[in-house]
Amino acid sequence: MSETRKTALITGITGQDGSYLAELLLSKGYRVVGMMRRTSTETVGRIGHLLDQIELVHGDLLDQLSLISLIRDYQPDEVYNLAAQSFVPTSWQQPVLTGEFTALGVTRLLEAVRLAKPDARFYQASSSEMFGKVQEVPQTEQTSFYPRSPYGVSKVYGHWITVNYRESYNLFAVSGILFNHESPRRGLEFVTRKVTHGVARIRQGEATTLPLGNLDAQRDWGFAGDYVRAMWLMLQQDSPDNYVISTSRTHSVRRLCEIAFEAAGLNWEDHVVIDERFFRPAEVDLLVGDAEKARTELGWTPEVSFEQMIVDMVAADIDLVRSQPRGMWPLNVRYT
Repeated sequence: MSETRKTALITGITGQDGSYLAELLLSKGYRVVGMMRRTSTETVGRIGHLLDQIELVHGDLLDQLSLISLIRDYQPDEVYNLAAQSFVPTSWQQPVLTGEFTALGVTRLLEAVRLAKPDARFYQASSSEMFGKVQEVPQTEQTSFYPRSPYGVSKVYGHWITVNYRESYNLFAVSGILFNHESPRRGLEFVTRKVTHGVARIRQGEATTLPLGNLDAQRDWGFAGDYVRAMWLMLQQDSPDNYVISTSRTHSVRRLCEIAFEAAGLNWEDHVVIDERFFRPAEVDLLVGDAEKARTELGWTPEVSFEQMIVDMVAADIDLVRSQPRGMWPLNVRYT
């Protein structure tokens, strides 16, 4: 073991981003410690192939003492806070819990770093949902926030408390304002995966229709594997700062459907049905980021195109559906 081997602590390691980030850090020789909540069912599917290379520890963003103990015991060089209640529709159903995890949880973790390892470098997962009702197009690091959901509001708090700790305590703390990023490891409740998994089920004869909400909503969608590389780059800089990470291209849900169904040899118009249940109380219609600062200062550019990502997600979901017993997936499951 090299004497210079770095230790990274990842909260939310069992999520999409956590799994890709763990892979990246392992490839760079890091000791990777992943924080998990103690639950009745352990969900380690996305990191199952890494379990013999990482260390999993229990901690909770709701419990200050558990965070202080973790930071004190493992003395991480880098802390990546990816844990959150991250599904926007759920934030309307559980707004207080969303705030506890996604807003106050950031403060608890920053406080733990301040008390137990103040020279650690800290990454906060901010979100394009903070822009919400966008005040300018495209959105940059200077664009005003106007969140349109409890999730977005909570992320704004997490973003600013990170800036506050950086300026008040001289912590190396950065916020990555990441626009939507997807992959075959995305949760089934998110619209990209809902579409690609729905396409797979239709292709395999498991369903005939795919219910969706606002087809005109547009997002700046990139590949999660590209975006975790930006997280790491932010913590390698000489000084801490905030960065927008995006493809700077926008696509509608309708275009997402066109690509996904075409990848399976299907016509989306034959299967997609509009369901009013899937419209948000307050819609975010257009999010598109300007990642020029990240390109210039971090040397970061996305490598996987939106189109290729969706094709890959459809292929992965077709393989997944084929591997499962027929009828495992309920018809027209309400993912969102």
